[in-house]
Amino acid sequence: MTLEAEQIDPPLSDPVSAVLKWVLLAVAVLTFGLLAWATVATYRAVPPQPDRFVTQGGAVVMTGDDVIAGKGGFQKADLMDYGSIYGMGSYYGEDYTAAALVRIGTAAREAEAQARYGRAFASLPDEQQAAATAAMQKALHGIDLTRREVVLPDSVAGAMISVRDELARGLAVTDPKRGWTPAHSLDPTLARQTADFLVFSALTTVARRPGVTWSWTENWPYEPLVGNTPTTNTFRWTWISFCFTFFAFGLVLFIYEFFLNGPDEAPMDPVLAGFRPLTPSQKRIGKYFLVVAALLLVQIGAGTVMAHSYYEREAFYGIDVNRWLPFNFLRSVHIQAPIVWIGLSWIGAALFLAPAIAGGREAKGQHVLVDLLFWATVVVVAGALVGDYLGIMGVIDRGWFWFGNQGLSYIQLGRFWQIGFFIGLALWSLLVMRALWPSRALFRTAAGQFWTGRIRMEHLIWASTINIAALYVFGMIPLTGIEKSFTITDYWRWWVVHLWVEQSFEFFAACMSAYLLMSVGLVSRQLAERAVYFELILVFLGGVIGTGHHLYWAGGPSMWVPMGSMFSFIEVLPLVLLIIEAINNHRLIRRTQDFQYRLAYLYVIGAAFWNFVGAGVFGGGTLNAPLVNYYEHGTFLTLNHAHTALFGAFGELAIGLVYFCLRYAAGERHPFSEKPGLWAFWLYNAGLVLWILLNFFPIGWPQLDAVYEHGLAYARSLEFYQGTLFWQWMRLPGDVVFAAGALLMAWDFFVKGKALVSAPPSGDAGGEGGHAVP
Repeated sequence: MTLEAEQIDPPLSDPVSAVLKWVLLAVAVLTFGLLAWATVATYRAVPPQPDRFVTQGGAVVMTGDDVIAGKGGFQKADLMDYGSIYGMGSYYGEDYTAAALVRIGTAAREAEAQARYGRAFASLPDEQQAAATAAMQKALHGIDLTRREVVLPDSVAGAMISVRDELARGLAVTDPKRGWTPAHSLDPTLARQTADFLVFSALTTVARRPGVTWSWTENWPYEPLVGNTPTTNTFRWTWISFCFTFFAFGLVLFIYEFFLNGPDEAPMDPVLAGFRPLTPSQKRIGKYFLVVAALLLVQIGAGTVMAHSYYEREAFYGIDVNRWLPFNFLRSVHIQAPIVWIGLSWIGAALFLAPAIAGGREAKGQHVLVDLLFWATVVVVAGALVGDYLGIMGVIDRGWFWFGNQGLSYIQLGRFWQIGFFIGLALWSLLVMRALWPSRALFRTAAGQFWTGRIRMEHLIWASTINIAALYVFGMIPLTGIEKSFTITDYWRWWVVHLWVEQSFEFFAACMSAYLLMSVGLVSRQLAERAVYFELILVFLGGVIGTGHHLYWAGGPSMWVPMGSMFSFIEVLPLVLLIIEAINNHRLIRRTQDFQYRLAYLYVIGAAFWNFVGAGVFGGGTLNAPLVNYYEHGTFLTLNHAHTALFGAFGELAIGLVYFCLRYAAGERHPFSEKPGLWAFWLYNAGLVLWILLNFFPIGWPQLDAVYEHGLAYARSLEFYQGTLFWQWMRLPGDVVFAAGALLMAWDFFVKGKALVSAPPSGDAGGEGGHAVP
């Protein structure tokens, strides 16, 4: 099918798609409108920051300016990649809020015992211990953070000072037993202010909101010592959410069976069924895929050293690796690398497939811009990696925010590199547009169809690239400085970490998966469009407001408990459809003897499976329930969800897209062996299963028990982790198997990528004479 302007087929008149299309538009407007309202409510409900905290005698304990400066120090030192705050961050170290809270509570209780009875708490009889504990809890609960000057009870003031000083000293010294290296980027003053910030964060978890009986964090973390237990809100919405989910399952399955699962009798549109000569821009995509493989290996290398650190904190097989590669640097590399390589694989795949979709033509100069985007991306990634390390090591001092490490989990890139990454995403969206409609006439026709509601799958693919670029911007609020409130900082961080993934990534993934099925003749365009519209309706419903399940305990308004639980449970529903469609697709492929893309679709089907299991069963279907999340948040069970969802769902889809492109590039000219890719697939999946069975579950479930029995501070302590050393070591088999798959895949990419380089020139000269899109 050639794509001259007059030959663009008008969208088929399908009443089901027409209804779903307008429902999708309404849902998109409604959910983002609701999110805008929730944003305003969140800004109004965050924990206030008093001007100063003083003792009964008027001595200043800490000031609001100290807390704000300390938040900057917390980010500058990248402490979030060693431990966690409000349960967010790394699980290697302690949760700073829970640990500081227990230390403050213990010290205040001791002070109450001395003041009341003149004896140490441990020597008191049970009734006096209970009285001292109750007095401590009353003192902590009664702290009013809405006052500009907070007068602290003597027991609490003394406890805060001692804990603050202890934390400040700990930031400056090496502790090999904990795997802790000094915060090189903090001077003594900033270390003290950072400790003030950690103490303040602990206060927000126990000081009660005005007019209610729970804290600013809904009584999270669970710490019986200070009287933190689940709220009624948490119980109620857990029950309601489960009821709603089972009802919604039935509704979704009914709609699917009634409207989407009938005989596919509509005309087929196999635009990629044949192999065309490669265009100049397509032949330049091979280097994208090689970088994808390299970054995956970097991620695995950093992860291997990190995993070893859990069971041998002082050294890596006798090598003092922490001295040169601190744990927080390795983690920042480990969790940023997948975002980059998954994104780069999607960027490369879209840029490769778009000219094929356009009939083998491309806009003038497209290949130059594809090269430009690649090298700009390499500069940004390399610069960010170097800046990350130099920032953590204290080499970049005053410019750390712009060129170093921002200290926010998953978006550690310095702001300069973040802006560069966004520009790259915007350029990618522009290049996809030019590739899909490589002349002015084609673009005008396509634009006219879009704005008059005659939307095609190609429009949705391009819209998904715009969506990915646009939502990344919200991770840069405020643009030129540090937000004073961690609650607000974390709110915008989740716009990237969750909303960007669960909405933008799912948008792109749904469109590409359906289009590829259609383009190789497995399903009709009509059925593909129906399925995409319905899935996107559910993705927008769950993925947008479902962001709220990350905001239960970070100091936002209580409304996030019902909103986050109800909408995040909806996230499971499109995953059910994915697994049903994966089964149907597998049947179609088995019936098609000469199907050319079996390897690619094996990864796509694997991605659907892990999306359902990792994101659905291990995530939205269980962990998002408020009462479950209250105890589970900040444990190894979250690591289980993160690994299986991110790599299993999005990583395997990314690899599937790469293999689709490599198969198309090989065409009939080069042999295409599926064996290395098949071996890599099963090694990847075996590695994931081994991680679950030998590491995440054997540690995560006892850790959840420890939270319920002792509180989060103990469950994240070195004492608890020392009792799990065997299972920490058992991470190694999964690492070895998974790494073998990655090495095999990298070699396979290199071998198959030669087809891109050695491809003969396009008979159409790559459309070099075509019109450029203005």
